[in-house]
Amino acid sequence: MKKRVVIMGATSGVGKMLVARFLHDGFIVGAAGRRVELLEELKVQAAANANASACAGCSLFTKVIDINEDTAVGNLKDLISEMGGMDIYCHVSGIGFYNPDLDEGRELSTVQTNCLGFSRMVGEAFRYFAMKHKGQIAAVSSIAGTKGIGAAAAYSASKRFQSNYLQSLSQLSKMRGLGICITDIRPGFMQTALLKDDKYPMTMKPEYAVPLIYKAIRSRKRARIIDWRYSVLVFFWRIMPRGFWERLRIKI
Repeated sequence: MKKRVVIMGATSGVGKMLVARFLHDGFIVGAAGRRVELLEELKVQAAANANASACAGCSLFTKVIDINEDTAVGNLKDLISEMGGMDIYCHVSGIGFYNPDLDEGRELSTVQTNCLGFSRMVGEAFRYFAMKHKGQIAAVSSIAGTKGIGAAAAYSASKRFQSNYLQSLSQLSKMRGLGICITDIRPGFMQTALLKDDKYPMTMKPEYAVPLIYKAIRSRKRARIIDWRYSVLVFFWRIMPRGFWERLRIKI
């Protein structure tokens, strides 16, 4: 029987590329996002690939879901029902800003999406899997959650929230004997809208990072930093004294 994966935040970037990878490997995929026109483009692309036998027999379901709306949980339930169930929930939806001036709108939007919207959807996925006593929740957080980053305060704080939330769910699953696998994927800095330009060292192209993210999901890793260079960087970030860290001029 084919496995079923829901990808929240599937209309662009990492989420869109993960849709293609799961479809290629024969999964039934539920793609969710805010923009209906981009979901329609996914359908067209999936149909073209199927006709070319690149993902023969695959199935794609789509649903417009805004994780910040009260209707989001109900829409997720509808998508799961249409797919005939869910085995993996993959959360890629999120925002971030370079915001050294602490623009209030950007800070609050980041917290709204990356904390409230995140816990709304991941929490519902956990409740669904708890009824089945099995399943996997995979979420893309960031190495930015390792330490507070002044130029992106709300973003780095929200990523710490996400990692701690996932750790809490992993403990809760074990406490209740639920068998739910939790995967926290922490990429280094990728070439996205968060970065002001392409002059920063060690930035990763999504084409490089997504296969590593996909591998971490499929191997059911508990937590995975993408890639090895950032694993080394995070090691030194973690042992760095607070006073020294706060004097660093870190830019993203």
